[in-house]
Amino acid sequence: MTGLLQDRVIAITGAGRGIGASIAVMAAAEGARIVVNDLGSAVDGSGADKETAAGVVARITEAGGVAVANSGDISDYDDAGALVQQAVDSYGRLDVLINVAGILRDKMIFNMTPEEWAAVIAVHLRGTYNTTKHASVYWRSLKQADAHHRLINFTSGSGLHGAPGQPNYAAAKMGIAGLTYSCAAALKRYGVTSNAISPDASTRMTDSMGEHRREDQDVRSPDNIAPIVLYLASERSDWCNGQILYTSGPDIGLFNVPSLVSEIFTDGPWELPAAFDQIESAFPSAVMPNRVPAMTGAATPNAAP
Repeated sequence: MTGLLQDRVIAITGAGRGIGASIAVMAAAEGARIVVNDLGSAVDGSGADKETAAGVVARITEAGGVAVANSGDISDYDDAGALVQQAVDSYGRLDVLINVAGILRDKMIFNMTPEEWAAVIAVHLRGTYNTTKHASVYWRSLKQADAHHRLINFTSGSGLHGAPGQPNYAAAKMGIAGLTYSCAAALKRYGVTSNAISPDASTRMTDSMGEHRREDQDVRSPDNIAPIVLYLASERSDWCNGQILYTSGPDIGLFNVPSLVSEIFTDGPWELPAAFDQIESAFPSAVMPNRVPAMTGAATPNAAP
């Protein structure tokens, strides 16, 4: 490897399997020092197994890399704080926080229980808030406007395009997108960039949905997600802040930041008939060309993540 992340200190949640593990192993091979966080739960968030994080640490250290394990529950505020503190205690600092951890409890909205809603929101959205809050307090305390600190979150096509059977997951992932934008504006003065990844890969989450063919496995390997994440984690990515990037197989893309696509005007208060007519005249042609391809294209809106 080429040492592109030499001595960067990176904490990664959900790094015991899938995308998180691929990022951890590849980053360590590039010289980064890693905190591998994973509760070791099932896809639905039940159970725990400390060996999940420890297994990835063993892979890294056996290959000559540097890593420590953390089996904390990032949906717990104190556990998330302990993760950040472990990075500082183990390596002297924290340069990069990557929030990958997540669970699934899929149901249509009319079948979803409050518990199924809350469990997914807790891990994805509250968990990302928890780790980000503690990391941001630490980075702010350093008073280093010229630092190369990184916050890298994971959103999903399920939220960006509206997966019908994942209202809890979609809501959490769009919440993470909003949190990413907010942090990009709030933390840049402290030398922090904040970006999000929308990945398309074969993981135990997508496999649990039974929607991908075996011949897709190589091109949709979690290993193909790592390069863009490692780039954002490097010191070379200072220019990139407040963005959502897409990656699948050999493809890496950059989403546009939400922007106004059509607008109508009136000289005074709207008269209802005029408003109805102008809305129908101006907006459908602006919406449909953008919305329909997004729902049927390569981003696979029903896939998690």
